[in-house]
Amino acid sequence: MSAQPQRVAEAEPANAAPARVLGGVILAVENVSLSFGGVNALSDVSFDVREHEVRAIIGPNGAGKSSMLNVMNGFYQPQRGVIRFRGHAYHGMKPHAAAAMGMGRTFQNIALFRGMTVLDNIMAGRSLKMRRNFFLQLLRWGPALREETEHRRAVEEIIDFLEIQHIRRTPVGRLPYGLQKRVELARALAMEPSVLLLDEPMAGMNIEEKQDMCRFVLEVNEHYGTTIVLIEHDMGVVMDISDRVVVLDYGRKIADGTPDEVRSDQAVIDAYLGVTHS
Repeated sequence: MSAQPQRVAEAEPANAAPARVLGGVILAVENVSLSFGGVNALSDVSFDVREHEVRAIIGPNGAGKSSMLNVMNGFYQPQRGVIRFRGHAYHGMKPHAAAAMGMGRTFQNIALFRGMTVLDNIMAGRSLKMRRNFFLQLLRWGPALREETEHRRAVEEIIDFLEIQHIRRTPVGRLPYGLQKRVELARALAMEPSVLLLDEPMAGMNIEEKQDMCRFVLEVNEHYGTTIVLIEHDMGVVMDISDRVVVLDYGRKIADGTPDEVRSDQAVIDAYLGVTHS
């Protein structure tokens, strides 16, 4: 299943950072079909995700993109097909199991605790990492206090990385939309995922906010080595930051390749223009 690593960049100036190297297949979708009643959300979809890459899923509204992410991390159970993570096939996987294995997720609609501070929201992302007794955590005593201190240190590093130090004590509900999206990304990073699923991370943002989020997505990919799978409607963003792109239309895969290959694919052009063929 895994392929030989490939370099994203060919030649670089002597003072440039080392070229990012893509590894073998870390996540694979194999012949997945999902339906709700008589409606087919996904029909026999297959594609893979390589370690360290930015993999985009695109398509018109109603193409099945969010359903695909929901299948990948166990929110939906497909009627047919299988998800393989690190070479192991999973049937009936639940979201908490996916998270424990290293699959993080953000959502199209922000899912934060609005009354809690930015710091506390991000700390919630560390819950899977906490090993001490719940009552010791409540008392903040002994080993539990030391563990909390370690987790807070990790969270503060993420806060610095995403440049949100100035809002760390602010309740999330008071923040503008773009910053809430960044906090949600921070909470997902607090899980230390090897694969991060991003459902329209730039939806509803202005140009400046999109530029910031693009930068952070790329920096997460490069700094942490996190594999990124993202849904995004802004084609300029997709073509700029993605290594490979898979295109869905009415629940079926119609194209899969590099941004340049997908951009020139006639089936993709037709899907976005709403062209039908007799």
